[in-house]
Amino acid sequence: MACIPVVDFDVYKLGISNVSDQDLQELCKDFYKAFTEIGFVYLKNTGIDPKEVSDVMDNSKKFFLLPEEQKRPSSRGSYTNNGNHGWVSSETESLNPRRPGDLKEAFNTASLCTDIKWPSDDLSDFRDIQVGFFLRCKELSLRVLRVMALSLGLDSEVFLKAHSHIGSDENGSTLRTLYYSPVKAGSVKEGQLRCGEHSDYGSITLVFQNPEAGLQVLNRKQEFISAPSIPGTVLVNIADLMQRWTSDVFVSAVHRVLLPPTGDLSTRQSLVFFVQPDDDAMITCCDGSDKYPPVKSVDYLLERFEDSYGRK
Repeated sequence: MACIPVVDFDVYKLGISNVSDQDLQELCKDFYKAFTEIGFVYLKNTGIDPKEVSDVMDNSKKFFLLPEEQKRPSSRGSYTNNGNHGWVSSETESLNPRRPGDLKEAFNTASLCTDIKWPSDDLSDFRDIQVGFFLRCKELSLRVLRVMALSLGLDSEVFLKAHSHIGSDENGSTLRTLYYSPVKAGSVKEGQLRCGEHSDYGSITLVFQNPEAGLQVLNRKQEFISAPSIPGTVLVNIADLMQRWTSDVFVSAVHRVLLPPTGDLSTRQSLVFFVQPDDDAMITCCDGSDKYPPVKSVDYLLERFEDSYGRK
């Protein structure tokens, strides 16, 4: 059974301005193999320190442990400038619409605007910490997208041109901090999971996990394999628009988060940076084929949101 590979990103980590052609070629080979065979890869030595990750998780947990009435003013859908920004309560979202709502909470940092209301109760640094990590993830994502383009024999800027507005309200890229509370016996609906089977929507996704297990990835043999937390790494996966963009060369793999074993009352946390092309980007097959019809980035994103949150 194939495992998700671990690739050393040290030669092109954050802070490195120059990378040799030979080192870049090695990265390209590793990326191509991982993204064509399973759609996921662990990157180590990215320049994002584990303490940065734990600081964001610790800060986020303070928010999730607040009483619901203090979180509700920050609910997703409350922000006129960005409908995806804000708090998502447990069981609100069904990433597999055929299952009951997912047993997780989230806070979506989808807008970096300073003039919208951010959680403030004992969390005066909440916005700064979330936005700071968003920008770190953005920088890493752009490096990954560049290597991906080169691994396909394309111009290094081909994907970057369609991601020039990350961090503005003209781009749907989102940092989600996720909190999976303890699962109590007898409270779970039939077929319910912490996160139902799904593929991601945009270009690529960066995932940072705490040690609590549960994430599984569907491989090409249609077997679910574990994607555990590996200290000091970020898990990167291909999302749907990138699979369309590359005419199925890169694979957008289905994944899920299982319930913990009966009696296990541990919590799980993750930070997930969903990289989306700019809203007005038209995604067409980069090999010139018509394997997929052109689709506008924002249209595809909104269609998938309707599936996950319920059509109105």
